[in-house]
Amino acid sequence: MSGGAVQLRPAPALAPFVDWYGWYESDLPPACETSVPTGLCALMVNLAEDELRWYDSAGRVHRRSGIGVCAARPGPVTIDTAEQRRTICVAFRPAGAYPFFAAPPGALDEPVVDLADLWGPPAARDLRDRMLAAPTPHAALLTLQSVLAQRAARPLEADSGILAAAAALGRGAGVAEVSDRLGTTTGSLRRRFAERMGLTPKRYGRIRRLHRLLDGVVGHSDVDWSRAAADSGYFDQAHMVNEFRALTGVTPGAYRPRSPGERNHLPAEA
Repeated sequence: MSGGAVQLRPAPALAPFVDWYGWYESDLPPACETSVPTGLCALMVNLAEDELRWYDSAGRVHRRSGIGVCAARPGPVTIDTAEQRRTICVAFRPAGAYPFFAAPPGALDEPVVDLADLWGPPAARDLRDRMLAAPTPHAALLTLQSVLAQRAARPLEADSGILAAAAALGRGAGVAEVSDRLGTTTGSLRRRFAERMGLTPKRYGRIRRLHRLLDGVVGHSDVDWSRAAADSGYFDQAHMVNEFRALTGVTPGAYRPRSPGERNHLPAEA
C-alpha cells in the first residue's frame, strides 16, 4: 500500500485513554477485506466520503455516516477498502472509550455505531466538517483531540482495576485468577469489564491470545504452528486452529495479512 500517514501521541490528560491518533491516505483498490478483532474500541472518520460500511455474514451492507465508533468486536467483520482512501482513527486504550460517550462500550451492539447516535447529529457533523476544513493532517488530529477532551461524558479517571484485569488477561491469566487478584467475584468482574471494555473478560483474553500468537509468527515464512500454539497458551494445535478460524475467518495456513504492519487486515474469502 502506498500513501501517507501522520500519527499523534495524546496530550497527558488523554494519554490514559487514547493510545494514538492517526491520519492515513492510501491508494488501495476497491475490495472487501476481513478486519480481525483487537479487543479495543476506535473512533473512525472517513474523510473521502461521508459513509462507513460493514458487511454481515449474509453479505448485506450496513451503512453509517462518515464518522462513527468501532466497537470492541467478538469476531471478524468484513469492511470496504474503498472507504480507507483518506481516514482518521482514534485508537483507544483498554477501557479508554468509556469516558467519552454516554453509552458505554458494553452498549454498542453493532460493529460500527454512528457518532450521531452517541453525540447527536449536529455535534458529529460539526466534528467531521472541522477535520475536513483543517489545513493539515496534524491540525485535524489536534482538532479531534480538543473536541474529545471537551465532549467527555464522564470524568477522565482511569479505572485501575479494569486496566489491571486487561493487562493480566492479555498476558494469559484466567478470569478466576484475575478476579482473585482484584479481590472480586468473577460475576462482578465480568459485568464491570463488559460495560467498560465492550467484551467479556473471557472473550477479551481469547482475542489477546490470538495477538500473542500473531506477534510470534507475522513476518516469518517457516512457522512451527505447534510450538507457536504452545508458546501462546493454547491447549494444543487443534485448539489453536479452531480459535484462529473463529477470530480471523481463515486457518493459520491461509492467513495472509495485507502487510506485516497491517496484520489485522486480510483479503475477504470469496
